[in-house]
Amino acid sequence: MTPNAASASSGPSRRSFLASTAVATAAVAGGMPLLAACGGSEGGSRDGTTSGKDAKKILPAYVASNVVTPDIPSKNGSALGFTGKLDLAGLKTSVSKKLGKGGKVTIMAPFWGSPPKQNNAYYKAMNDLIGVDVVWQNQDGNTYDQKLGAVLASSDVPDVVVVPGWNMGGKIPSAIISKFADLGPHLSGDKVKEYPNLAAIPTDAWRRSIFGGKLRGLPMPAPSAPSMVPLYRQDIFEKEGYEVPKSCDEFMSLAKEITNAKAKRWACLDMKWTAFQAFGVLSGSEKPLGWNLVDGKLVNRIETEEFLEALEWSRKLFAAGVVHPDSRMGKNAPDPGPKFAAGEFLIYPNNISQWWGRTAEQATQNPDFKIWGMDIWGHDGGDPTLWADQPAGIFAFVSKKASESVIRDVLAVANVTAAPYGTKEYMMTNYGVEGTHYTVKDGVPTKTDQGNIDVMNAYVMVTGPAATIAHPDFPDVAKGQVEWQQRMGAFAKKSSFWGMQITEPARYTNLTNDVEQLEDDIVRGRKKISDMQQFVSDWKSKGGDKLRDWYRKILDENGGAAN
Repeated sequence: MTPNAASASSGPSRRSFLASTAVATAAVAGGMPLLAACGGSEGGSRDGTTSGKDAKKILPAYVASNVVTPDIPSKNGSALGFTGKLDLAGLKTSVSKKLGKGGKVTIMAPFWGSPPKQNNAYYKAMNDLIGVDVVWQNQDGNTYDQKLGAVLASSDVPDVVVVPGWNMGGKIPSAIISKFADLGPHLSGDKVKEYPNLAAIPTDAWRRSIFGGKLRGLPMPAPSAPSMVPLYRQDIFEKEGYEVPKSCDEFMSLAKEITNAKAKRWACLDMKWTAFQAFGVLSGSEKPLGWNLVDGKLVNRIETEEFLEALEWSRKLFAAGVVHPDSRMGKNAPDPGPKFAAGEFLIYPNNISQWWGRTAEQATQNPDFKIWGMDIWGHDGGDPTLWADQPAGIFAFVSKKASESVIRDVLAVANVTAAPYGTKEYMMTNYGVEGTHYTVKDGVPTKTDQGNIDVMNAYVMVTGPAATIAHPDFPDVAKGQVEWQQRMGAFAKKSSFWGMQITEPARYTNLTNDVEQLEDDIVRGRKKISDMQQFVSDWKSKGGDKLRDWYRKILDENGGAAN
């Protein structure tokens, strides 16, 4: 379940997504050809990417699941949508026999919140369903990159390690190649058919799982439709007669109309991520970081006028005093939920999952509360130019030291966690045991107190089904989310490197480490646009231009994504 993310600083992230919805969403993407491997050797430092004929030999066969039919089919890269009530008696079975052989598997994964006890009722029930004794090594999701680096630098690697895309900086990609097993012998071609739910994972998600020329990752599929939404208080908009803006100028005028600092009301939080969308700036949250072929020249997002214009517009919002003071705090800003609910600000950009998450939070204590998503506008009032999200962004890897039996047990785990919505396996993975972890009334499952303790982001981190949005408690929100993705997906283009899993040479991996902090400093008025221009000039001379040549070679030899 994953959308395009940023780091936890001024904007949204997959962290907030997974923290706010352990249950709600998974993701899909369409199909496209990828590139051939280039450079390096199997020894652990293989640079480049793999595709074309080389990838075809590696990729699992795709066999669409027909176990459950969605209410809203995928379109323009959207998730599948389910808008009906839940019928427990009508749940399908997608795993006909227990594939696990009773072995023990240790899994390290990021966790947001307080991890439950190892022998809790949810873990026991899942392990019994799968036939595997999974032992969780849950790590704080907010500091996971530090733990990940330490573990991968050691000789003591757990059987399975989950690596989110936002933690794949520095030496992590080369460590993935040297530390984790090739799953191709178990999953390539028709071999995947032994695991029907894994066979139903879209091919593009598997392509993103090829590291160093081998199929090493179990992917969490994601929609390719944009996932960053300008969320707003629709109830207050309707009460006050505010119109949803259709250009950056209209947004500024509206923001000034909304803001009344004396009354403790501001228009918005930091709108940088919406600005990037409105000005058509290529996403830069994951490798490959913001490269695209423009008029025959390979250009990085930070070199474009649109990038500078988006920062300048975001800066003007701060300068106009329409941004809530909390946003000046940047990385240390508190959870926006309570102040958004209190109406201290009315608009903020975040992952689409928060649309449901905020709705569910406020449903009982604030029945008039209604959050909705604005359609993204082109900065000048025309259609926006948006960019497709990557088709997978979180991966589970199996240790190279794992035995054959452990690998098969891991795949048994994944075959259950990849079960589609509307199945018994999905309900167990996402909700736990009926009666213990959740109850169902009028077709709506509700977690018990025990469910809120036990059933959190553990098993869902291993892999998931094709992207799905289903909220039987708020079907109008599920419908709104999927339809928003479909409308915005119609404007989304694929960058030249869309869908590729690229390992950059280590000498280039830290070139843009400081760019996000500089973005935030400019937006907040602490630095100037000219400081970014100087950064870009330095970046070019320190290796940016050589990195451009490296990416250009990949394109020249193999071609890129076609829209």
